[in-house]
Amino acid sequence: MKKIVIVLAMIGAAQLAHAQKYMTRTGKVSFFSATKVENIEAFNNESATVLDSKSGDLVFQIPVKSFKFEKALMQEHFNENYMESDKFPKSEFKGKIDNINAVNFSKDGTYPVTVSGNMTIHGVTKKVQTKGTVKVAGKSITLNSQFNVRPADYGISIPSVAASKIASSIQVTVASTLKAI
Repeated sequence: MKKIVIVLAMIGAAQLAHAQKYMTRTGKVSFFSATKVENIEAFNNESATVLDSKSGDLVFQIPVKSFKFEKALMQEHFNENYMESDKFPKSEFKGKIDNINAVNFSKDGTYPVTVSGNMTIHGVTKKVQTKGTVKVAGKSITLNSQFNVRPADYGISIPSVAASKIASSIQVTVASTLKAI
């Protein structure tokens, strides 16, 4: 009897320790700026992302210089003139999935979520809240969200000569697939 209790306790402990954290170093984040003069799009596949499925704690760290543009000159202006990537090498989100209990990590499906926390871009931190989804597929999950960021809110000044080419509100898309760790 004692052995059965010990085995059951070990199984219970193993289930508690079962993959509560998910991670990737290849998370996908992109942005799109649309104006009448020009559209600008950039992609980054180097976002480090960690999610704790128990608490809902969520962290994204994005190396700014890893954004890739169609035109090299756009990338150069983005890093040197606007984002000042040498001074501010990463952007970051630290927060949580507010309704983490709505996600069943043991059942494949797509679950709507609300995420809130602090986003730091260009050295400026702002509280944000957005909607998204958590897609569970086997042992991996995909975080998806789309929201807008205003460069002016993060101290990013656009010179008047470029103002007609850069939107005042930029659409950001997150589509990151994480694996259990």
